[in-house]
Amino acid sequence: MPSAFRREHRAYCHYPFILVRILAPSVALVLSVAAPVAGQSRSGDAVREMVRATAREASQPPAEQLSLAQVLAEVTRVNPRVAAADAQARAAAARVSSVTRPPDPQLQFGFMNYSLPGLAPMPVLGMAQVQLMQMLPLGGKLRFAGKAASASAAAAKARVSNVVWELRSQTAMVFYDLYAAHQQLAVARETLRLLQDIARTAEAMYRVGEGRQTDVLRAQVEIARMVEDTVRMQAMREAMTARLNALLDRDVDDALHVPLLPDFPDSIPPRRWLDSLADRERPMIRAGQDELRAAEASERLAHRELLPDLQVGLQYGQRGGSMAEATTGEPMGRTTDRMGSLMIGATVPIFARSRQLRMREEAGAMSRMARADLLAMRADTRGRLGEAFAALGRARRLAVLYRTTILPQAEATVASALAAYRVGSVDFMTLLDSRMTVNRYREELVTLESDEGKAWAELEMLTGRVLVPMTKEAP
Repeated sequence: MPSAFRREHRAYCHYPFILVRILAPSVALVLSVAAPVAGQSRSGDAVREMVRATAREASQPPAEQLSLAQVLAEVTRVNPRVAAADAQARAAAARVSSVTRPPDPQLQFGFMNYSLPGLAPMPVLGMAQVQLMQMLPLGGKLRFAGKAASASAAAAKARVSNVVWELRSQTAMVFYDLYAAHQQLAVARETLRLLQDIARTAEAMYRVGEGRQTDVLRAQVEIARMVEDTVRMQAMREAMTARLNALLDRDVDDALHVPLLPDFPDSIPPRRWLDSLADRERPMIRAGQDELRAAEASERLAHRELLPDLQVGLQYGQRGGSMAEATTGEPMGRTTDRMGSLMIGATVPIFARSRQLRMREEAGAMSRMARADLLAMRADTRGRLGEAFAALGRARRLAVLYRTTILPQAEATVASALAAYRVGSVDFMTLLDSRMTVNRYREELVTLESDEGKAWAELEMLTGRVLVPMTKEAP
């Protein structure tokens, strides 16, 4: 009996440890579930606060609209890059007249053969003189220097136009990005409101026993995700606003009106016409052509550097008294002897191997570089024009497809899914996925509209011509 009692007693004593080992995982599971629930409660309050803030911002009265024409006119007027390019062009134009003139003449005064220390003119030899010297470049050097300077000035002027078109394109890109951010933010807010309606429907069905709690939780998750998208798009809008303000030379925190999409042309110009127009009118190509003319003129000038430069001089001198008075000592009366001289000289290119011939090599290399740069500009223009043309066609075709087919069908699918969910024909995930699909399609349509505007802006920059008439004004 005692041994049996001891065995029973040991078994009884082990029961608490066995219970702890059995219940420990369950307790840990309960604690792990309870902690996220508390966290979800706190995060849910934060989400609701963000939803209310988004609703307050969305409920504000519609702001004034900002047209692309207004932005482009202002950026062309106030951006410092245009002023810098214009000043550089003026400087290049001012250099033309100076290079077409010969060097300044040299005027010299001299007092020759004066005795020291008395500083009196020596008999017979002492005299005062004035001399004028002028260097005259030969072989048409001034003419070719003028051609090179004129071509460089024309290139600088064309670069001003190129800066304007590049600035217009850059500004339009930012404008369309800002438009996309505004419109996608509006889509996100509307989708957030619709998700709140769907969540209320799911909660109502759950309260009457016709829905599931998972549907309510999933709706809250999607609302939180949409709030996240809204915050991200607000940050994107602020970034685009700051970038556009920088281009307009404003403070980055200045508020801007809502961008207004311009009316795009109904048809796309033919590709061949755009290629021909770009080759003729693009300011960068015209600047490259002028730079090539300047390099060719400089090369012809370098080949004439071996020709000597003529130097012509005139000299006038006078002295008091006469030679007879100086030799005999007898006064002959107060007289003045006047003398004149003509001097002609020329430069001698004794360092031609290391100077003039090297100048020829340099000018030839610069001419070849200018020609290669022009070819590269034309090839780059054709390539970028082809890319912009393809992007424009893609954006227009897809936008038409979205407006006429995809979005109407997706909206009809959402309406059908919502009606079916209320009667229990489809599950909540089907309704939610259809709603989010519509949201994605609407955002993609806004992106396509922005891409079309960017493609038009790129084509305008490459052709140097306005292709989108700015007829739509902000109300």
